Amino acid sequence: MEIEKLIKENKGTIVDVRTRAEYSGGHVAGSVNIPLNEIPLRMDELEAMDEPLILCCASGMRSGQAANFLDRQGMECLNGGSWLEVNHLQSKSA
Repeated sequence: MEIEKLIKENKGTIVDVRTRAEYSGGHVAGSVNIPLNEIPLRMDELEAMDEPLILCCASGMRSGQAANFLDRQGMECLNGGSWLEVNHLQSKSA
């Protein structure tokens, strides 16, 4: 499913994989911050979230790595790219 449609329909969970410091400097409203290096340690928390997970970071690189890892774990997820783009899509659908 297309990311824009998921956001518009308020489906899934937006997960920001940037560091806590980056996240505190600005983030998508309602998103959850799980830094990339903590993903393997927080699988229980991720598995409890509404899927698909829409992953974002600064540029799309870290969210792509997270999407690869989570996909291999059998989770439904999408690389949303930059948090600024995801934020823009969310603001359009509000």
